[in-house]
Amino acid sequence: MRMELQIAFWLLMLILFGFACFLFSGVLAPFVASLALGYVLDPVVTRMQRMGLSRLSATLVILFVFLVLLVFLFFGLGPILGRQLVGFVESLPDYVNKLQTLISDELAGLLQTYGGDWLKKLGFDAPSTADSLQKSLGNFIGQGAQYIGNFLKSIWSGGTALVGIIALAVVTPVVTFYLLISWPEMVATIRSLIPPRYRATVFEISGEIDRALAGFLRGQSIVCLFLGVWYGVGLTLIGLNFGFFIGLSAGFLSFIPYVGSTTALVFSVIVALVQGWPNLGLLGLAILVVESGQFLEGNVLSPKLVGGSVGLHPVWLIFALFAFGSLMGFTGMILAVPLAAAIGVLIRFAIKRYKQSALFHDLGPDVA
Repeated sequence: MRMELQIAFWLLMLILFGFACFLFSGVLAPFVASLALGYVLDPVVTRMQRMGLSRLSATLVILFVFLVLLVFLFFGLGPILGRQLVGFVESLPDYVNKLQTLISDELAGLLQTYGGDWLKKLGFDAPSTADSLQKSLGNFIGQGAQYIGNFLKSIWSGGTALVGIIALAVVTPVVTFYLLISWPEMVATIRSLIPPRYRATVFEISGEIDRALAGFLRGQSIVCLFLGVWYGVGLTLIGLNFGFFIGLSAGFLSFIPYVGSTTALVFSVIVALVQGWPNLGLLGLAILVVESGQFLEGNVLSPKLVGGSVGLHPVWLIFALFAFGSLMGFTGMILAVPLAAAIGVLIRFAIKRYKQSALFHDLGPDVA
């Protein structure tokens, strides 16, 4: 088969695969999640096999541990998080109104004390300027609070989201069990379908994708777990209202670069400022908890667990998460990381081959 026909064939297969994923994105989430879990847990099963267990026994042990953790999260942390989520959504407008009043009063006082003469010279009246700034600030904060509140309410009370969570909790362990049992056979079958003349190249590319994906998924998962516990426990111990919910949510969102830390900082600062005013001690403790977690994540955990050779640039990862999420919803969010890793490796491989090709080195007859 000519090279052009091979390229056209694989491009057609890729387009059909992408169309199928888009078409069935509504029901793919448990199966994609199972594939991700199978990929992460397969090395654990293999290591337990080397210790003397059969693959079936090792898979059953891992499934049992997974179900125990799931039950603990659902019945242990679920009610606590549920109550804090409902309370946070109901209290958010009050916190926003109090924050708006605090900022407006302080801003009006500063304008009256330090800016009155300058405003008069410029032709403005200090009280009217303060009122207009207060109205603008109120509109801005009010719209932001309404958007956040509606988003949180949709997560908690949305019937579709609830059905999706139940499907994930019920279907994912079952599918993961069968995938782990047959994982070596699946990999061997896929490898046998690769034409022999291209196997060395495909294995090289797949090996790079595996290293990038494994390093990010396994390392970043531990980082997110650590940050969720650090933020949740730390903010709770200093007495911050809804600290456990804010901390765990920020830890989960830390999978997206900079989003988790920003979420923890913004919401903890808002709640601490309103809750502790006029005393700023709680605000300082909240900032200390968040910034210390960020210091440990940036200087200790990520360099050791994720590493610098993963090849997933934060900007590229954020774009992939938003792009695939907008196309396929939650399923797209799950697929975003492996697809981003694969596309990044393929681009680097194409650039490497291009620099080795005659097209790159042939300067042409007119170039000295």
